[in-house]
Order: sequence, then structure tokens, then C-alpha cells
Amino acid sequence: MTEWTWDYNPSAAYVTEGLPPGVVAEVERLTTELAALGPEAAKVSRPFDREGGLREFDLMRGRGFLSFLAVPRHRCVYVCNAT
Repeated sequence: MTEWTWDYNPSAAYVTEGLPPGVVAEVERLTTELAALGPEAAKVSRPFDREGGLREFDLMRGRGFLSFLAVPRHRCVYVCNAT
């Protein structure tokens, strides 16, 4: 288990506005798993050729996307967008 956490950036209301409760639950479940990876979260999903920066992860079998930042100095995964 890592000491990493996750949070919404800029806020939960901004990121989840208009999303059904089931999608919000899936976003939070996936982000919890990304935080459990710790610094390895900076290598997960697209773009595949580099680590760090804004990452994009498929939601609901490709029906949506989750954009996130893994910030090692904060030990946090920030959810920036969910569509």
C-alpha cells in the first residue's frame, strides 16, 4: 500500500458535473486504484511513449475518458476531466 491519495482538480463539482452517479463511482474507483500504484501511475495509459504529464485512461470500455495527473512531489493523483 502506498501513501498516495487522489483528489479532483479543480473541484469535484467541476469534474463530475452532469455525469451519472455510476460514472462518478467508476471514476473514483479507477482513481483509487491509480493512487495505489503510487509513482507508477505516471506511466499508466496514454501517452505510451513517455511518463508524466496529463494522462488519459479509457472509461466504461472506451465510452469515455478520464484525464489525470500523477504528481510525485504531492504523492497525489489529480482527476482533471471525465467525459
